[in-house]
Amino acid sequence: MEYIDMFQQLLKLIENKTLIAATVSQARSKTDEVKRVKMKPVELKGIYHIQLEYQYERVLKHENIELTNLAPKLEELLQQFRQVQAEFEEQKIHIQLSKKFKVLWKSDQVQTKKVVNLSHNRKKNYLLSEDTAYPFLVRLGVQTPDGKVKKQKHDKFRQINRFVEFIDDALEYLPKDRPVRILDFGSGKSYLTFALYHYLRIEKGLDIRVTGLDLKKEVIEECQQIANDLNYDHLEFLVGDINDYNEETAVDMVVTLHACDIATDMALARAVKWGAKVILSVPCCQHELNSQLSSPTLDVMLQHGLIKERFAALATDSIRAEILKLVGYEAQLLEFIDMEHTPKNILIRAYFTGHKPSEDEQKKYKAFIGFLGATPFLEKELVEYL
Repeated sequence: MEYIDMFQQLLKLIENKTLIAATVSQARSKTDEVKRVKMKPVELKGIYHIQLEYQYERVLKHENIELTNLAPKLEELLQQFRQVQAEFEEQKIHIQLSKKFKVLWKSDQVQTKKVVNLSHNRKKNYLLSEDTAYPFLVRLGVQTPDGKVKKQKHDKFRQINRFVEFIDDALEYLPKDRPVRILDFGSGKSYLTFALYHYLRIEKGLDIRVTGLDLKKEVIEECQQIANDLNYDHLEFLVGDINDYNEETAVDMVVTLHACDIATDMALARAVKWGAKVILSVPCCQHELNSQLSSPTLDVMLQHGLIKERFAALATDSIRAEILKLVGYEAQLLEFIDMEHTPKNILIRAYFTGHKPSEDEQKKYKAFIGFLGATPFLEKELVEYL
């Protein structure tokens, strides 16, 4: 299909007022501040509009456009992004644009015709719907059998959906031509492990093999039983420690949740050595830097134990992200919802890009750890990569 034919066909479908929702993603420029744009129809003062939700790193911005003004805006988006996933009343469409704007168009008919909702104040559009019963969420006690989120589990449901958003963002970095290998260190009760498996395997149809690893034998046995009951054939749970797990030579995605202190660094180092394309890590307690800090200039802060502890934790994650950048990753520190441990938490998200650090980047890192008097465990683990 030629680009102009694709554009006209897509525009016509939207102008026919059959759009349910769409997402435009995969920015052509890595420096683009807009990560994706979501589209949905809304009715404002009796007039049909398309609402554009621009998703930045931490901010959402909205723009409402009448159909008569949509064409130039749609053209702008297709120049800016490479992928469109759109759902209409009777079909789902996936569009992929190459660097030279060659078009791959895939269309699938839906079994049941959807109804367009033009309400401006709809509930938040989670990737996992609040109105759908998911077998793994029912088994884990988050939902009732008819798909209602239990009152005391709304925070957990939000956390799971936030995590699924991170997984969705990582899709473009995962291989498409072979099975995807995923390891989850410190999987615990495995809410997020099951969510990851469900979203990638069932929602997205990827060929994946997932292993959850934890030290608690009883918890692992229970999770494995749930996986067996749900026929999650490519999901396994094993009792073990990060230090003792030597079964892999290459892994595509590594997830670590609340691995204490340098256990997080061990997992990050393993991920790098395995060549993981995606790393998602939520650290837990962090003591290494707290005991090393030696910077008289910071004594006004560090004389207070509580402030020293918080500063050390923030500096530790900053160091981790910077080391990952120095070994070829695009790394970011993001806010993650986790009501079981702290009201707010930090997630380290890293995608392997092969970026070679500049001399200036290396100098800035060395100056920072020198200022703190730090000798990071992760740096020692990855010295051959730095």
